[in-house]
Amino acid sequence: MVVYLTTFAVFLLVIVAMAVGYIFQRKTVSGSCGGLDGIGIAKECDCPEPCDARKKREARAARQAEWKKNQII
Repeated sequence: MVVYLTTFAVFLLVIVAMAVGYIFQRKTVSGSCGGLDGIGIAKECDCPEPCDARKKREARAARQAEWKKNQII
């Protein structure tokens, strides 16, 4: 039982240390290779034209940004 509690405590300490490091550095979480941006890919799919669902999401985000911009003024 002591081994399990010790292991749990070590994992908990590591997770807390990672969280504190993330909070203070304010860096994005990324893999060891830097992710897709490291090889010059801006998005997950390299399609020349986004799909309809993505177009709808982008249009919705643009409307919300415009609405927020108008609310501030």
